[in-house]
Amino acid sequence: MTNEGIKTVLHPVTDLEKAKAVYSALLGASPTADSPYYVGYDVSGQHIGLVPGGAKQTVAYWHVSDIDAKLAELTAAGATVAEAPKEVGPGRRVATVTDPDGNVLGLLQDS
Repeated sequence: MTNEGIKTVLHPVTDLEKAKAVYSALLGASPTADSPYYVGYDVSGQHIGLVPGGAKQTVAYWHVSDIDAKLAELTAAGATVAEAPKEVGPGRRVATVTDPDGNVLGLLQDS
């Protein structure tokens, strides 16, 4: 199973337009995805996303080749599934787990 590392980080925001201005200035780039429910940037091999009304904390997503196998491995090691795998776009599945201290870890699989 391949683990490609952290490539996607999603930030919860309360005001998408204000956040978009700040992140565009920070990243020196315009969004590559811009909708009322999600704004995303692709910069230097990273994907930075802004999610209105999303989770209470920033979530880093580890890109993996087999999300189900990685979930099984993580739960066997003591993690707890917070959000079961779901499809969020064509060929893209995400899930989250919490570690024993309550930190949220994201998993992302592209087919």
